Amino acid sequence: MNDKKDIKKTTLIQFPCKFPIKIIGLMQDGFAQDIAHVIKKIDATFDEGCIEMKPSSKNHYISLTVTVFVYNQEQLDNIYRALSGHSLVKFVL
Repeated sequence: MNDKKDIKKTTLIQFPCKFPIKIIGLMQDGFAQDIAHVIKKIDATFDEGCIEMKPSSKNHYISLTVTVFVYNQEQLDNIYRALSGHSLVKFVL
């Protein structure tokens, strides 16, 4: 019987690395700053200047692309969970 400790996760991502994340949320003042704050809780070195913003055609939604520097899968997963839990976020890709 296989021991769970012997099972290794395989990933295509080579850590540490820069990793782009797309966040789609409601168009609202301060959304990008809120997202930066969420990321900074996990990565204090995150630079807000690297956030790319693109509004939807009717300005109801905004797409943010943030590039984070992650050291391992756990850190990346924590960022995804934190972003997905934000009340204004609709999707995290």
